[in-house]
Amino acid sequence: MFSSLRSRLWLSYALLIVTALGVVAIILFSYLITNPLLYRQTLERLRAVQGVVLENSRTSNSQPISISAQKASLIFDVRVILYSQDKQTTLDTYSGKEAALPFPEKRVFARDVPLIRDANGKAWLYSIELLPDKTYLLVASPRPKFSISNVFTDDFLPLILRSGLFALLLSLVVAFFFARWIADPLQRVVTTAREMPSADVKPVDIRGPHEVQELTRAFNAMMMRTQASQRSQRDFVANVSHELKTPLTSIQGFAQAILDGTADSDEARQKAAQVIYDESGRMHRMVLDLLDLARLDSGTADITMSPVKMTALLNAVAEKFSPQLQRTGVQIKVEGAENLPAVTADGDRLAQVFTNLVDNALKFTPQGGSILLHVSVVNGEMRVAVSDTGMGISAEVQKHIFERFYQADPARKGGEKHGAGLGLAIASEIVQAHGGRISVRSRQGEGATFEVFLPLGKK
Repeated sequence: MFSSLRSRLWLSYALLIVTALGVVAIILFSYLITNPLLYRQTLERLRAVQGVVLENSRTSNSQPISISAQKASLIFDVRVILYSQDKQTTLDTYSGKEAALPFPEKRVFARDVPLIRDANGKAWLYSIELLPDKTYLLVASPRPKFSISNVFTDDFLPLILRSGLFALLLSLVVAFFFARWIADPLQRVVTTAREMPSADVKPVDIRGPHEVQELTRAFNAMMMRTQASQRSQRDFVANVSHELKTPLTSIQGFAQAILDGTADSDEARQKAAQVIYDESGRMHRMVLDLLDLARLDSGTADITMSPVKMTALLNAVAEKFSPQLQRTGVQIKVEGAENLPAVTADGDRLAQVFTNLVDNALKFTPQGGSILLHVSVVNGEMRVAVSDTGMGISAEVQKHIFERFYQADPARKGGEKHGAGLGLAIASEIVQAHGGRISVRSRQGEGATFEVFLPLGKK
């Protein structure tokens, strides 16, 4: 019955409310026992008689207060006592009938019942007043007897039924809405979590108290990351399958040609063997790239940090492309001040980054174009810019250019010249592993500039 969070919250609130009302009821009942309605009515009557005596003594100038006290005692059946300034009894209308009443001592608490006992131990309720002449007027009555059952039925029960029951019902209703306010968003989070890992699951609405809203935001962020990871995994499997399909098809086809004798000449067999060798090499390179990405993702890639002179590293990268530059007629230039500080990094990994960037620039730079490698220090970071004079990159492509297997031109996908679309993804992972960042700036027809920012090491 109370298996849901909402019902358990409501039950908890209800128990707290009932406990609080129970404590209030006990305190109230204890107060009513020590100060019952019969006491309060008697005290009100005594105060009224006291007022009558004082009023009569003020209006009848010839009649002393003692006469007014005697009359009031007879009419209202109360005991009236006058005390002198030194608190000695000067008049007692019950003298001879009851034991003497001493002057009442000051009450410890203002809410204590005004009670005094005579010489025989009989209890009296009283009301006392200081007169203008510094004497005292006391009106008393024997303490009435009462039973606890009468207090319960006459005082306690009507009050509890009128106010306590209403407060209980109102509190339970408020507790119900508070429980829903807290539990409903949490229940939606639970329901959505059970529907995972479906790609159709929508984010949970942000509702409820602040802490629940924070939990919901964290859950939504986690859900979005999970869905993005699932999409990435699906895309990864699809892309790997696609990239492997083309070389495997070629290898299988030419191997079949050799086996069934279709390649019946030395030249044909040589061509088939060359295709098989080239395609297997391409597959091998792609597998190595994938392993590299997997190690970078898991943080297990072998990265050895040491001081690296960036200008020398870029010159070495540019030198590697000399044969390709001669064939394509593209010029490459390295610029950078000689006194640049060293950066603490893995030189081999950074060479891999800039090799991928230069290789990417060469693919899209037309004959007679140029590539510039510029290194400088900007805002305490080492900045390396790889710029080309190629066709440029559209804004839409720039959003995805560092994604795995992404290629700007679908017609080139799977082509040997342009690879599998892993170079820029690997470069991005290596830069991030160094605590840096990589970005691209480009406009259509105006070339592209890839910028790498790395934290500087100690000089």
